[in-house]
Amino acid sequence: MNFSLRCHLCKTVFPAGPLWVCDRCLGPLEVAFDYDAVRPRISRESIAAGPKSIWRYRELLPITGEPQTGLHSGFTPLVRADRLAKKLGVAELYVKDDSVNHPTCSYKDRVVSVAATRAVELGFEVFACASTGNLANSVASHAARLGLACSVFIPDDLEPAKVIGSSVYHPRLIAVRGNYDDVNRLCTQVADQYGWGFANINLRAYYAEGAKTYGFEIAEQLGWRLPRHVVCPVAGGTLLPRILKGFDEFRRLGLVEGDLPSIHAAQAEGCSPIIHALDEGLEFPEPVKPKTIAKSIAIGNSADGFQVLRAVRSTGGAGAAVSEDDIIGGIQLLAETEGIFTEPAGGVTVAATRQLIERGAIPRDESIVICITGNGFKTADVLEGKGAPAIHIGRSMAEFEQHVMDAARDGVV
Repeated sequence: MNFSLRCHLCKTVFPAGPLWVCDRCLGPLEVAFDYDAVRPRISRESIAAGPKSIWRYRELLPITGEPQTGLHSGFTPLVRADRLAKKLGVAELYVKDDSVNHPTCSYKDRVVSVAATRAVELGFEVFACASTGNLANSVASHAARLGLACSVFIPDDLEPAKVIGSSVYHPRLIAVRGNYDDVNRLCTQVADQYGWGFANINLRAYYAEGAKTYGFEIAEQLGWRLPRHVVCPVAGGTLLPRILKGFDEFRRLGLVEGDLPSIHAAQAEGCSPIIHALDEGLEFPEPVKPKTIAKSIAIGNSADGFQVLRAVRSTGGAGAAVSEDDIIGGIQLLAETEGIFTEPAGGVTVAATRQLIERGAIPRDESIVICITGNGFKTADVLEGKGAPAIHIGRSMAEFEQHVMDAARDGVV
């Protein structure tokens, strides 16, 4: 085994079991690799010859045997977004589009693929999670594929499509009267008492490593180079610091060269503890009560908030919080320019990118990657009444031609 667990704060090393907190300082545990052991087994060529999934980076993922699931997860498009770039007034812009990830259309399929494989390796008979929606969908799907018993815990006001996106796999679906932070506290107790494998609790260290593949793919898809800026939505804080870790590991192993990108954090004004901490110079974010349409990132107490703050500050990044109207505007702007329909978290990221550019935190002549982490079809209700209206006509060609003439008279193409 070329990995162990290590405390993020005091650096105490632990065996690679179902552990998530340091018993010395209560700091979070993370996976630590033996890079000297990995280096001879990985190269650009070996990666390119691998499967078109997260498992092309198998040597840098914390499993001991063969992948058990996620054989088609990851390797999502990196879209050169020239029309959006023109709207934002920048030279080089890309969208890393995990809204089409397999099988449940969010970046969570990356992290769950690793957590579920590790759950099997560690002998868990029940695979579970606390979720704002996307994670529940992914855990339920991967558990079904593996034949594992599954329990997912969600807030009881979740978007209907995300509830259906979990219930279709027939897990035990538990809707808790409260917000995500209430759900997560309950799940921590359940994990301890029942010994279930929770993707984002006692399997969190392994789960988080799956997020690195988002960064690995960006570097590979840019032709083995690093962008200058990455803008990432922040909820519990899993993704942003692991994108940076992925870039750093590639650089450490000689797969890419150059300076690490500036990593920028995007949140909704109704749930922005990270942005507040950045603005106020805090070492740890202060918990808040979420109130935003961006429910997938409505986590008021970020589990990895400290790591997010350190990643943003260490790379010279910045943060932006955006209004509810700007979230809707961001969804529409991405759809109208690049044909990508994102959930509100993506609207947050697009709007935050615009704000960061206008503030000068991101120069207009440097390369930018926007992280789109979930699909808009799961949250379509937020756009009710805001899209193009249907034009009702009869079945005759004459009525259509009349519509065309009326539109031309009104200056509509």
